[in-house]
Amino acid sequence: MLRYLTAGESHGKAEVAILEGLPAGLKVEAAKIDQELTRRQAGTGRGRRMQIEKDKVRILSGLKQGLSLGSPVALLIENKDFSIERLPRVICPRPGHADLAGLLKYGFSDARNVLERASARETASRVAIGAVCKIFLREFRIDITSRVLSIGGESAHTAMQDKILQAQQEKDTVGGIFEVAAQGVPCGLGSYVQPDRRLDARLAAAIISIPGIKAIEFGLGFGYADRFGSASHDAIYYNKAKGYFRRTNNAGGIEGGISNGEDLLIRACMKPISTLLNPLDSVNIASRKAAKATVERSDTCVVEAAGVIAEAGAALVLADALLEKFGGDNLPDIKKAYQAYQARIR
Repeated sequence: MLRYLTAGESHGKAEVAILEGLPAGLKVEAAKIDQELTRRQAGTGRGRRMQIEKDKVRILSGLKQGLSLGSPVALLIENKDFSIERLPRVICPRPGHADLAGLLKYGFSDARNVLERASARETASRVAIGAVCKIFLREFRIDITSRVLSIGGESAHTAMQDKILQAQQEKDTVGGIFEVAAQGVPCGLGSYVQPDRRLDARLAAAIISIPGIKAIEFGLGFGYADRFGSASHDAIYYNKAKGYFRRTNNAGGIEGGISNGEDLLIRACMKPISTLLNPLDSVNIASRKAAKATVERSDTCVVEAAGVIAEAGAALVLADALLEKFGGDNLPDIKKAYQAYQARIR
């Protein structure tokens, strides 16, 4: 079982993550984690914070001579912009952000106490954890990628770029849709026996918890709504070379909460960023009078980065499900169980 915790504020000293349950014997390189952190910071529409922070991970525990020990892995990503104690109060909450709901919930008089943790800066920790899980999954030839499908309703590359530039010029923001694909996922991860063990439920939780994600679908998703069953479900075939296989993948690789051996296909919608340079109407929480929402340093579009974060979330869920299925405290034992299972189901 994999468990993780993250800690840290957007402008605090650092982002911190602890991953427990990683088996012993896995080679983990900081450079591979750094590659994923760099991908998270990329994409048209990113703001000035990405020019300040050059995220690099420090692995504090859980390894010896580059190999995992089976003990918790602690990861540290230091913030160059460590300014939380100097930043001004935020008293005009931003529509679409956690500002107002958070300060009412916790009894704050300053929404900065909310936004510092609600910020997507926390996702740097998730990407670092996901990078470790990706390293583990590659031992089983499981690969996870993402791509942007649309920005602001546009799907052609040039049109998507133009939409982001338009939003920048108009001091606005824009969202879009991305897709995550996992190739090489074996049949049998997850379970139908309890709701919280269903693989799609676990993946949905990991991805919908990314700040700004408002919708998710698997495979055909909402497309099922306007089809008959005969045009929806993936017929089953078998031959000795492939074993069981499908010629279509409308299910997106999951049936009944269990992976079915086809590629996992997940799409999610990222809303436009909440901070606008032309701010929306709000209320000053000190005076209760009408005011414009606070303007914080922000991005214009982060759909590409959201895809990278979703890859990390999917990697964590799939690694956990694989360990749940094949067990073992060290990598060689897990591989033996995996190989024996693959031989049986073919």
